[in-house]
Amino acid sequence: MKVKVCGLCAPDNIEEVLALGLDYVGFIFYKKSKRFVGKTKLAEWVTGNEGLFGKTKKVGIFVNAELDYILNAVHDYKLDYVQLHGDESPGYCRELKLLWSVSTLRKAHLIKAFSITPDFDFKDTYAYADSCPLFIFDTGGHSEKGGTGAKWDWTKIDEYEGLIPFLLSGGIGPEDAERVSALKHVQLQGVDLNSGFELEAGVKNVAELQRFLAKIK
Repeated sequence: MKVKVCGLCAPDNIEEVLALGLDYVGFIFYKKSKRFVGKTKLAEWVTGNEGLFGKTKKVGIFVNAELDYILNAVHDYKLDYVQLHGDESPGYCRELKLLWSVSTLRKAHLIKAFSITPDFDFKDTYAYADSCPLFIFDTGGHSEKGGTGAKWDWTKIDEYEGLIPFLLSGGIGPEDAERVSALKHVQLQGVDLNSGFELEAGVKNVAELQRFLAKIK
């Protein structure tokens, strides 16, 4: 099971988290987030410490962002993935993918996050399949985009019949290891962890993460 830890801000903490051998780490580029990295010197630290990341992929999280903002962040932070966590349309995703295909700019893969509510129709994800090789299913019904600590009804993933793999997100904490391990879905690739493992906004509890990983891996 793959693991993404999102909402990282502090270099020392990022270094400790990377030592756990994660698949993805996420940096939030949404200005309204408590974990927004855009006002820090993190880009300079990331580019100066590329060797620390190894096989761990860097993910930038954006919410209804201007395309230029995303392109610049991919370049500055050497991002491997762009996670779209807002109301981005299938056309928006295709346009971003097209821009990369015709330019010499650094390219990234797309991840589309969906806010899952009781009445969410998973067929709405199908239009994104041609541009996004990975989905995230997160908690819906909140004005805050991610990091709310709230869960959704994970049994609802049984309704998803798409071909794109996904990460489970939304309020996952240390106490959920057994429940996560018991989930069965052919497209469940892993989990996306954030506020449930924090000492404070943007700083993760590395010991708790280590124990959780040992239980689900």
